[in-house]
Amino acid sequence: MKPFCRSSFVIRASSFPLLGVCCVGVLLALGRPVAAAEGRDPERTAAELITPPTEEAIGRGMAWLAKRQQPDGSFGSGTYQGDAAVTALCGMAFMCGGSTPGRGPYGAEVGRSVDYLLANAQQSGLISTPRLGHYGPMYCHGFATMYLAECYGMSKRPELQEKLVAAVKLIVNTQNKDGGWRYRPERADADISVTICQVMALRAARNAGLFVPNETIDRCISYVKKSQNEDGGFRYMLQTNESAFPRSAAGVVALNSAGIYEGPEITKGIRYLNQFRPEKGVVRREAYYEYGHYYAVQAMWQVGGENWQKWYPAIRDELTLWPGEHCQRKDGSWTSGSICNEYATAMALIVLQLPDNCLPIFQR
Repeated sequence: MKPFCRSSFVIRASSFPLLGVCCVGVLLALGRPVAAAEGRDPERTAAELITPPTEEAIGRGMAWLAKRQQPDGSFGSGTYQGDAAVTALCGMAFMCGGSTPGRGPYGAEVGRSVDYLLANAQQSGLISTPRLGHYGPMYCHGFATMYLAECYGMSKRPELQEKLVAAVKLIVNTQNKDGGWRYRPERADADISVTICQVMALRAARNAGLFVPNETIDRCISYVKKSQNEDGGFRYMLQTNESAFPRSAAGVVALNSAGIYEGPEITKGIRYLNQFRPEKGVVRREAYYEYGHYYAVQAMWQVGGENWQKWYPAIRDELTLWPGEHCQRKDGSWTSGSICNEYATAMALIVLQLPDNCLPIFQR
């Protein structure tokens, strides 16, 4: 499949009344004005920030990713072949460019990925790929639930609602006493990384009109706030102390997803994250690079203003222009040293396309 001109095919949430109304309704209910109320022009912002070289990089990345889809609809390679989380993130990358199940240049790929995830929805509600034996099925479940919730209302699959309701119920029922989640679907300990996956899944589900108990969100907010250190960063677990960039970006987005858009926690968190803004010629060795920037760009997008206007061009150029290990390869892919290249490419594409403002889960 050849690269396409995204600017001629970006479908915004307003094209889908159900999702658009749900998204705006939730944002207003949470006390957050939508982008238009802030005097922002998403089209103008996207046109300014997504430059022609960025458009080209996105097109090549999309084409490479489409070729990597397996016949069963899954994505991933190596030990992550068929991974539900990787599959969901690849589908999100296509949807960030405007494709939806069965519609758009990559509508077929989106539709097949939905088929694969629904086929891996277990009777318990867990969406995972048990044959892989990964240590973190709740990672798979969180990303898959978020993705399917974004597809809800855009797909005519009759079982989508039923399996989404079961998936949300599993998240609600496995929240631990502190308000977080851990690797497995059980009420045990918790960490900030798995917790953010579940919070975004719940936010996407609520955006789509599915029921999410307020008590679940309230307990999650309490857990995330308790995870923040004095320096503004976030600890991995309540029993640990050290802050780090990837989990701190996730912590700020967890608060955003739970309806907290301003206040001391956000201010301190953004200040901490700004230490890690990409700079040309500066090589940082943080672990989980793709994961960290996936959340960091969302955090900066939500806070807006100067933070966003400085952060996006920096990460955009690091991914597309500046020579180094994080720059796009000639074949259109991005590489990952810890998971797989499909994952790294999907994450890069989501980051680069965020200004397009297509999906409710990423909208202000």
